[in-house]
Amino acid sequence: MAALPYSVRVSSLMVLSDGTDRMKPTFMIAALLVGTALPLHAQETEYPLTLTNCGLEVSFDAAPDSVVTIGQSATEILYALGLAPKVSGTSVWFNPVLPEYAEVNDGIERLADNDPSFESVVGKKPGLVAVQYEWHVGESGIVATRGMFHDIGIPTYILPADCDTKDNSTGGDGTRTGAFETASVYKGIRELAAIFDVQPAGDALVSDLQATESAAIARAEDLELPEDLSAVFWFSSADLEIDPYVAGRLGAPGYMMAKLGIENVIESDEEWPTVGWESIARADPDIIVVASMDRRRFPADDVEKKLEFLRTDPVARQMTAVRDGRIVQMDAHAMSATMRSIYGLQALSEALSKMSFE
Repeated sequence: MAALPYSVRVSSLMVLSDGTDRMKPTFMIAALLVGTALPLHAQETEYPLTLTNCGLEVSFDAAPDSVVTIGQSATEILYALGLAPKVSGTSVWFNPVLPEYAEVNDGIERLADNDPSFESVVGKKPGLVAVQYEWHVGESGIVATRGMFHDIGIPTYILPADCDTKDNSTGGDGTRTGAFETASVYKGIRELAAIFDVQPAGDALVSDLQATESAAIARAEDLELPEDLSAVFWFSSADLEIDPYVAGRLGAPGYMMAKLGIENVIESDEEWPTVGWESIARADPDIIVVASMDRRRFPADDVEKKLEFLRTDPVARQMTAVRDGRIVQMDAHAMSATMRSIYGLQALSEALSKMSFE
């Protein structure tokens, strides 16, 4: 699948298979710091700090005085760490920012809804560029290479969730060499916290996300689900008449399915392979999860068009999940390897609790 640019407008709901709107869980880091006992290993950063990030060594003599983000996940992690005052520009948006950060986000310049130019990022003179996807800033980055930034004294940090257990040299969204795990998300949070010397905030955020993750898994374990329960995750399609982009087995949707005891009917290791509806229909998944997004690059980006296709296409409408109404709408950003993947796990766990498999 080709790299996907994104656009944004304000909205913040996940919709479950029964049509119920549920606000995603929110957390204010200040409240966590006051009300949560912090882990003993939270310490001040000793500079110079050197990290190996996505195969490249990066060093910091002090906490960066400002940061530009290329990718919504990097933006939201920095906001959650209480670092919004240091964010001077953002870009590449899937969906609206998490609601608790809407006000602060409105006051920060958006360099681009989709891919920013190298010049616009450099023009902010950031002390750090924080990146979600290696295909934006990497060996063949469409914004720039890391070397281009480093040559002018601007360090870069790519979220480990996009390079740990992943080969991005294949182009597009890359190929997973191992299953995505939320440990890579937590690693990114803790390393950004160390770079900016806010480790207590990083530990508090990780603890909150781990609790959400554990609760979602426990909820599913308490359900009497079929042992052979299966699903497919549909992100989008370049055209509704051609093969859809669906989730491979090793990305964030694969993580959700594995944690909740669901088999992915797609066996590819690609992040988002294209697979024909005839093949998907033969596998006959019990559940279909469709991405909800504000981007409108393709007609199928519109979740309502996805639902209409499933109801009317002569092949798709015969699938058990469609006939029995087991369709879950999920925030598209949760389907990427991000902090929101944990919220996606929670939403899917809640949706399972409302389904009948008789």
